[in-house]
Amino acid sequence: MLTPLETKLLGVMMMVIMLGMGASLTFRDFLIAFRKPKGVLVGILCQYGIMPFLAYLLAVLLGLPPALAVGLILMGCMPGGTTSNIFAYFSKASLALSIMMTSVSTLIAVAAVPALIAFYSGLAGVTGAFAIPAANVAQVLVVLLVPTLLGMVLRKFNPNIGATVELIGSMLGILVILFLVVSWVPRNYQLLLSTPWQVFFVAIGLGLFGMLLGYWLARALKQDGNRSRTISLETGIQNGPLAVLIVSLTFTGVMQQQVLLIPVLYSLFIVLSSSVVTVWYRATATREALARDAAKVRLVPA
Repeated sequence: MLTPLETKLLGVMMMVIMLGMGASLTFRDFLIAFRKPKGVLVGILCQYGIMPFLAYLLAVLLGLPPALAVGLILMGCMPGGTTSNIFAYFSKASLALSIMMTSVSTLIAVAAVPALIAFYSGLAGVTGAFAIPAANVAQVLVVLLVPTLLGMVLRKFNPNIGATVELIGSMLGILVILFLVVSWVPRNYQLLLSTPWQVFFVAIGLGLFGMLLGYWLARALKQDGNRSRTISLETGIQNGPLAVLIVSLTFTGVMQQQVLLIPVLYSLFIVLSSSVVTVWYRATATREALARDAAKVRLVPA
């Protein structure tokens, strides 16, 4: 489990990350998104339609006990994280769409996430001490909205400082995951050694299956390859540190350790699996760009 100091440090880190996310946005970005909302709407459908159901399905099919099931469902219901923006950039996807999806999914998370957790936890039969109170989730999300809005205001009044804060927030997203791994894994290596394969399967599969389903649903809804790859990354890459923070503020002792298992493992493996997917997506984007350039050359009259 996380110590009280680590929980407080994680909370501060999350606020800085959300400040950085807010600093990546302007109010004009939202106006543009509302004028052409299809990409964002498809992305949100994938984010909150695919991932919670996928987490529930995996928990039921593999017969996970309540502690693991609630950790998996919580992970599936999280909004996108700023880590996805980094992977979108390196995969040559649509960074603007990635940032908007992360931001919009975080803003509507205050209402969507508590409702989805309650619905799918109840459907999976997770009740009693393992049920995460909706009020706890909503309070954490509301608190994290404050630095997001402050970041937007900061970007408006001082773009240079806003850009610096944006960069710090994005990089801190990766550092938080490393912090979780370095602080949690060594103290719980015996638990990991006794962890059944099903737990590792869902921790890895949630992100990979989410990216795969997100891509094909986006294609089915008439999004082009570039936007579909963006939506794919945004769908599969959830805000792992936020899930860890919610668990740390909700549970204590052995129960906290058990519920934390999947969110921490997911946060570790999503960086590895997303790196592989990013290399593939980047190569695909490069091939498409070369094909377009070749087509333009053929159209130029001799």
